[in-house]
Amino acid sequence: MANQETQILDEIIVSNRRKMLALGGAALAGLAFAGVTSASAQSAAPTDADVLNFALNLEYLEANFYNLAVSGQTIDQLGIGIGAGTAATGGGAVTTKPGGPTACKVAFALPQVKAYAIETAAEESKHVTLLRSALSTSAVAQPPIDLYNSFNTLGALIGVPNFDPFASDAFFLVGAYIFEDVGVTAYSGAAGLISTNSTLVTAAGILAVEAYHAGLVRTTIFQVDPTNSAGYLGITQKISALRNKLDLSATPDDYGIMATVTALNGTNVIGGGYSVVDANLTTSLAFSRTTSQVLAIVTGGTAGAYKGVFFPSGLNGNVK
Repeated sequence: MANQETQILDEIIVSNRRKMLALGGAALAGLAFAGVTSASAQSAAPTDADVLNFALNLEYLEANFYNLAVSGQTIDQLGIGIGAGTAATGGGAVTTKPGGPTACKVAFALPQVKAYAIETAAEESKHVTLLRSALSTSAVAQPPIDLYNSFNTLGALIGVPNFDPFASDAFFLVGAYIFEDVGVTAYSGAAGLISTNSTLVTAAGILAVEAYHAGLVRTTIFQVDPTNSAGYLGITQKISALRNKLDLSATPDDYGIMATVTALNGTNVIGGGYSVVDANLTTSLAFSRTTSQVLAIVTGGTAGAYKGVFFPSGLNGNVK
């Protein structure tokens, strides 16, 4: 890793937990970053189409992030439909860093990170296409998405001014970490809202892939920096702490990556954790988030006004 990048990451570590709490509290109050634990206000329980459209909004976000990093193109530039129903065009624009989409293409230096990015870009794109096909004329259009100011906002809250996930392998991994665990817990939380087997099978299949992505990005970060000497692990811990603040978890269940000791057959083994299952040490089941908790994280909004951060105008559909 370049010396300049190492220096930047070292400076991030100086922003310790005490600073995070102080900065986060003030900034969250100023930006109305407060989540709720109840379901999003609706006149009736969400239908399966509502749940899939909620997921589609999140897949639009992830697919654009990964494809910008890999190819410097948004998904509509790659021929993926973003309009309402079956319309190819008509969706919201994606705000990128100055210089446009091409300026977001990452100059990957680490082969394993590049491979992860390419594979995930392809899979997230297919998730968008799959959900749009399943929803057909009921599919919502892509809402406006912000992949520039959003990262600057979140970066300020974790002590990383002008955070740019497209600047290097290191910051790309951090950007991926921001998304992937949220996707897993969102699909897990939505399972109980689904009423038909076919829809549940689709959601479960996507959940499995998102969990694979989350595990791979965590593993890659740990392999690159197992002792936190470069600061990757410290950043993930701050991101997880912020997500816990945003979703107002009664008990923190979102843990950053760190070296852990696991009891296995009477022997203590040191490994890289935590994963989204480690919040429940008894069953090792992934924890879930309500739709409102997910909305609070991706928008920084409050009930009835989930707008901001990655979705400056809010999400499209009935769950928003």
